[in-house]
Amino acid sequence: MSFFEDAKGAVKGIVQGAMAKAIAIAPDAWIPGGEPDPLIRHQHGHIGKPLSRIDGPLKVAGQAKFAAEFRFDGMLYAALAYATVAKGTITQLDTSAAEAADGVFAVMTHENAPRLNPPPVFLTADKAAGGDPSPVMQDASVRWNGEPIAVVLAETQEQADHAATLIDATYAQDVALTSLAEAIARGTSPGQFMGGPLHNESGDAATDFAQSPVGVDLTFTTPRHNHNAIELHGVTAAWEGDTLRLHDASQLVAHTAWSLAQMFGIDEKQIIVTSPFVGGGFGGKCLWQHQMLAAAAAKFAGRPVRLTLSREGVYRVVGGRGQTEQRVALGADRNGNLRALIHTGVTAKSPGAAMPEPFIMPTRSAYAAGSILLDVRTVDLDSLANTFMRAPGESVGTFALECAIDELAEKLSMDPIEFRLKNEPETDPTSGLPFSARHIDVAWKQGAERFKWHERDATPRSRTDGEWLVGVGCATATYPYYRMPGGAARITLRRDGHATIDIAAHEMGMGTATAQTQVCAERLGLPLDAITFNYGDSTLPGVVLAGGSQQTASIGASVIAAHRALVKELLRLAGNDSPLAGLKPDDVASRDGGICKADEEARFESYTSILDRAKRDTVSVEASPPMPMELMHWSMHSHGAMFCEARVNQVTGEIRISRFLGSFDCGRIINAKTAASQFRGGIIMGLGLALMEETQFDERNGRIANASLAEYHVPVHMDVPEIDVIWTDIADPHTPMGARGVGEIGITGTAAAVANAVYNATGNRVRDLPITLDKLL
Repeated sequence: MSFFEDAKGAVKGIVQGAMAKAIAIAPDAWIPGGEPDPLIRHQHGHIGKPLSRIDGPLKVAGQAKFAAEFRFDGMLYAALAYATVAKGTITQLDTSAAEAADGVFAVMTHENAPRLNPPPVFLTADKAAGGDPSPVMQDASVRWNGEPIAVVLAETQEQADHAATLIDATYAQDVALTSLAEAIARGTSPGQFMGGPLHNESGDAATDFAQSPVGVDLTFTTPRHNHNAIELHGVTAAWEGDTLRLHDASQLVAHTAWSLAQMFGIDEKQIIVTSPFVGGGFGGKCLWQHQMLAAAAAKFAGRPVRLTLSREGVYRVVGGRGQTEQRVALGADRNGNLRALIHTGVTAKSPGAAMPEPFIMPTRSAYAAGSILLDVRTVDLDSLANTFMRAPGESVGTFALECAIDELAEKLSMDPIEFRLKNEPETDPTSGLPFSARHIDVAWKQGAERFKWHERDATPRSRTDGEWLVGVGCATATYPYYRMPGGAARITLRRDGHATIDIAAHEMGMGTATAQTQVCAERLGLPLDAITFNYGDSTLPGVVLAGGSQQTASIGASVIAAHRALVKELLRLAGNDSPLAGLKPDDVASRDGGICKADEEARFESYTSILDRAKRDTVSVEASPPMPMELMHWSMHSHGAMFCEARVNQVTGEIRISRFLGSFDCGRIINAKTAASQFRGGIIMGLGLALMEETQFDERNGRIANASLAEYHVPVHMDVPEIDVIWTDIADPHTPMGARGVGEIGITGTAAAVANAVYNATGNRVRDLPITLDKLL
């Protein structure tokens, strides 16, 4: 029987079996240990609905205020001047012409800037937010080409921008290391990520690979990438006495407040960071020098300051993805069983940066193999610090791994999906942990049927449409589940049955407020319009990071903890005269604006009645979730099956993607509409990764040469086909709400699916991103 015979029946059986196991698990059915949460046995139908974003009307009407739209009386506008050498010392900094220009209030340099402590670098402390460890305008040293050397403050933005061009700097240049090849020749260092080594080894992979009957040994390279969110990085800063108020475009308001407090040597309660709306983050909207300089400039000038980076300024100040060179060597027996899996290589970073590109991350859990060797080495270059960029590690790691898998499948004369499923691991290949929930086989079968994979011709260059060669390819997508300790959430319930949830979370366009309103309404048994979800303010409880596709789980865990505390308090307030008398929190469920005995719904009392009896207008509780112990017991990942149809012009080499399908297994989907948007957005970024994105780094002077969207290409409407997305919607019993992350999974596997489709169309294997037409001619 072929792989695709009766696929529809097989998929139906698998899904029904999985759902039968998960049917007793409510969407919020999570407490430590993976036991069902008794507070949510009653279903209200909010979870999974395709609800439009509640902030949509505000944005369409232009009423959503972003960081660079806040105004203060007497506000100054800032512009930065940047270093033009890769390494050295400023020997002369002439600011006289700038200071004399129309509208200029002052120029701040290292000679007159307030004294600041070094930035706390992300991952070095619980609340550290800095992306770059360099001192901020504290000395004459230059550490990369593009480092800010002066801040011009003027009455208008145009005046500040003009005056910044009048600053003249002279340098004593040092020898800079800007070449990856030269850095590798000098020696590499072991990679570290999130406090652990980027190295895994089991068995003797080198020997097993050499002895394998069939194998591939391939090298893949990926370039630097830069962040290009629609909203430029902007901040508005004002000192109100000894308190700093910062309106920021941020992915981590609580972390930013703490980190700036360390730099200014004050209590973190003296810094208030708000970020109600963010126009895209993707890992780049953390703490960089522009926020620090704006706060310092506001103190220096004694007036509020707005600092918005230009598009070029984002390239100079905000880090991106580091380049990689990867080796993937796979050995198999003639039946297609992997005997050896080797994924090693090197990535570039800046000195002191805590974020090497961890490209082996997806390989750790992807496939069963007799032996495994995974290793990331690093080199330091004199350049801007690299940082998190959507799916760090997985995006470029899956490109190398999944292209190599495709090549080995072809050598074995096996269908590439069949080969992948044949090597599905029963437990995590590197940690040995059981998987919390892994239904990638369902995703593959559903996706293959919908994409009509069975119509594929495995022979390259076998399908044409006029002057276009047409091919299809596929790849596995994977991204780990994270849940960082998010701190407390607060729930305030009014007598009229309206609930307010407060937590220092973030809305960057992904629908956080909407999805969490659904979650809270589901838990409380309230209609959606009875929920207010407050976020984006460091004075709210919680320490939430919008990154690692983990914000939904982190918020959900905090809300679950707060809701359990609320139910406990409501039962106490209900007293002995209530139908709920004598019940414990584990005995009850929520419904219809109140709580009831879980297995006896007639024992019910509304929130209004409970608070009336207690003579209370409101009840407010705050609670923190347990530590993410689920990660100690389970290997937890989102998965996807990516399918691409590519067309390559035989005359020009032009590449067009004509069809794309992502079939995902990400646990329970909270909001079908916002999740689909997240999947598609990730895939579009994956198309950019595959076909056009590349930071042109001039090794002669360490300068980014294409610091604009005119020269750094990203996908536009004409580059993107209609993207189809489907998902299994099988709840994960070991996560809050049964959900895993959806934000970053879409970019993973996409570049490999494109590359494999291009090969099927042309017969050319491209192992160096981006896949541009010159590599096909």
